Amino acid sequence: MMINPDFGISAVMIFLSSFLITFFVTPVLIRKMFARGLVGQDMNKQGKPKVAELGGIPIILGVSLAISTSIFILTYIGYLVFDLPILLAGTLTILLVGFIGIVDDLVGWKKGIRQWQHTFFPLFAALPLMAVQAGTDYVVLPFVGGVSIGIFYSLLLVPVGITGAANAFNMLAGFNGLEAGLGIIIVSTLTLIAFFTGSTEAVIIGIALIGALLAFLYYNKFPAKVFGGDSLTLMVGAGIATISILGNMEKIGVTIIALHWIELVFKARKKFQSECFGIPDKNGVLHAPKELGSLTHLILRYKPMPEKQLVGTILLAQTIVAATVFFLFWFKLFYF
Repeated sequence: MMINPDFGISAVMIFLSSFLITFFVTPVLIRKMFARGLVGQDMNKQGKPKVAELGGIPIILGVSLAISTSIFILTYIGYLVFDLPILLAGTLTILLVGFIGIVDDLVGWKKGIRQWQHTFFPLFAALPLMAVQAGTDYVVLPFVGGVSIGIFYSLLLVPVGITGAANAFNMLAGFNGLEAGLGIIIVSTLTLIAFFTGSTEAVIIGIALIGALLAFLYYNKFPAKVFGGDSLTLMVGAGIATISILGNMEKIGVTIIALHWIELVFKARKKFQSECFGIPDKNGVLHAPKELGSLTHLILRYKPMPEKQLVGTILLAQTIVAATVFFLFWFKLFYF
């Protein structure tokens, strides 16, 4: 796909819309959260300092403004051409999951919502994508080849994909800068692939998410001033699934979150009651707990390390996974 100068200008406008509102709203939210007592403890530091929660709210605002900017460009400037109902359906699904995440942060599974309810709530957010029959019903099955599965794609695979990705991304979280960093790497890779395949709606949503996550990372990196919480992780996971569906690259979307599937195995062994955390010593080095309930515990069991190094290790592993996926796509070794 050739780079259109008009598209480049539009991409910058969408990115800046998302980045700037998230960047300037986040510190306001931090002050408001402290004023209202909506804070959590940073379990990975000595003294467990208090940190503002509900950091997904500025990202929701950033994505919303970015999508509104893209619609303004389509309507009044004409630099962009895309399917408006498809874009709105994808955006609504992501924002609905973000709203579910906010509710989950306030009255989550530790405070009143059962774990199974926490898992299945995102199913309802898939309704907008189901209504517009987003994606393609043509899938390639092993030993069978390409087949059309008809309405089962939108009625079954789309909702399963949304809730599966949202909850999978939510599992590998809890360290300063980790969720935002993972989201930036994964969404950037998917957005780049969508650009080369001409999936404009997926590219727009991807750029909106990247801008918001980059701005949020400034406040969430070590030492974090704000936590993303479920309002961030569930929304980003839904965003990954939505971009994959709109870009007709479901297999790539499933593969690129390989670390989260590994985390799923660890969490399943503990009946989804374990959390990602380390035990800090007086020097700030994290150690693994006695029982392994996370990929992060396995890494710390192999080598105790400071939080920044642990996050860097996981982000490096995710970068390798993303680069491998893009390599397979670019050399046409990954058909989807």
